[in-house]
Amino acid sequence: MAKYELMINGEAAVIEAAADMPLLWALRDLQGLTGTKYGCGIGQCGACTVHVNGAPTRSCLLPLSAAAGASVTTIEGLADGGQLSAVQKVWIETDVAQCGYCQAGQIMSATALLNVNPSPSDEDIDQAMSGNYCRCGTYIRIREAVHAAAAYYNAGDKA
Repeated sequence: MAKYELMINGEAAVIEAAADMPLLWALRDLQGLTGTKYGCGIGQCGACTVHVNGAPTRSCLLPLSAAAGASVTTIEGLADGGQLSAVQKVWIETDVAQCGYCQAGQIMSATALLNVNPSPSDEDIDQAMSGNYCRCGTYIRIREAVHAAAAYYNAGDKA
């Protein structure tokens, strides 16, 4: 057991755990941030996607020790003072989710894309979202939502 310092959703956190504990379990079990989901455990489905230093990262694969000193943003950290992010707003407005299980990871990947490319093409969206699987098959609505959120980003409103 060791102590690891991270910034989680803008707040300093010290987590005491085994070095090889996946960041996913540290977030869910030790920090109570259950929005990030466990899907496959091998980094293939995207349900566990969080941002580590701004980059979309599969938290089921990243050992806590490798995240030490990093800034981590989870789905809970996207809203600012209760105000949903542009992507979260659009996800609701366009009724993207069916079962919703994968949607936190989908939203985190879409947000990461729009942070670096606020005017993505269909191809850009498909490539950025290709590692996020949706058992309900809402891919068309996901693409539409990313385009709709891009309008917010281009208007300067990410929050």
